[in-house]
Amino acid sequence: MIMNQKMLDPKIGIVIPFYNASKKIIEVIKAIPNYIGVVIIVDDCGNESLPKQEILNIINDNYKIVFLKNSKNLGVGGATKTGFSKALELDLDIVIKIDADNQMDLGYLPTLIESLKSNEADYVKGNRFRDLKSLKKMPFARRIGNLFLSFLIKISTGYWNVFDPTNGYFAINVNLLRQLDLSRLANRYFFETSLIAEIYYFNARIKDVTMPAIYSDEKSSMQVWKMPAIFSWNLLKLFIKRIVKRYFLYDFNIGSIYILFGLPLFLFGVTYGIYKWIYYYSNQILAPTGTIMLVTLSIILGFQLLLQAIQYDIIISPKVKNHD
Repeated sequence: MIMNQKMLDPKIGIVIPFYNASKKIIEVIKAIPNYIGVVIIVDDCGNESLPKQEILNIINDNYKIVFLKNSKNLGVGGATKTGFSKALELDLDIVIKIDADNQMDLGYLPTLIESLKSNEADYVKGNRFRDLKSLKKMPFARRIGNLFLSFLIKISTGYWNVFDPTNGYFAINVNLLRQLDLSRLANRYFFETSLIAEIYYFNARIKDVTMPAIYSDEKSSMQVWKMPAIFSWNLLKLFIKRIVKRYFLYDFNIGSIYILFGLPLFLFGVTYGIYKWIYYYSNQILAPTGTIMLVTLSIILGFQLLLQAIQYDIIISPKVKNHD
């Protein structure tokens, strides 16, 4: 376990997007261990000013600190991308993203860092859903919204073994970060999901680290129970893009065959079955046995092939043993 007295590592950096958290960020800065080499704080043009002098008084030159400011409000994703660009410029090895609202326990930094240093994973993130005691403290609507959203994101990104994908407490290997086109990442609440979706194409290994959720008196502007509906269009686009690239542009495998035959068969069975049902029902006549068999077999066979495609997709998902 890395302890606070460990020597400063100039290759490890933290990015903090700052937005209306002038009171909480002081507590966050106080909790940053002195082995962190660089702290990049990005002011995202909120109503509250970033307390630079107070921050400088706290750190006492324990690490290098960089203050950046966006020209306009870009959201948590936009601010984080600004910090990422600076991290690449500083040639860091590991970048950790934390929020300024003091809802992330920095005691888990050693686990995040060591997982990357040991090459066990390329991207390490928190998972609030494996800590049952903490989960009970999570607001019910937020819990249900996150659970449903997590399932939709699994389907869209291809990371079936990852849970709590919208967790903003993560560390990433800069070698992986350097390969990404940051302009393709979303600026606001869809940021973490778009990041996971992009690193999928590099077969990046994601590790979940069990950690509790911390809820203080800060009110989040994100209503998680609404997120599945808000994200639905973006998730659908991610899913279609992933299937086309993964199974038809970048590769052609058994999963491609399952999809190629299963999807047309299933859609044919459903649409033809509905059409024939309406036709025979409106004419008050019984459907021929042959028609019923054709529709039924098409739906069953198509559905089975699609299930096989899903199973194959789960099998080839980049995996790493998660931390308990």
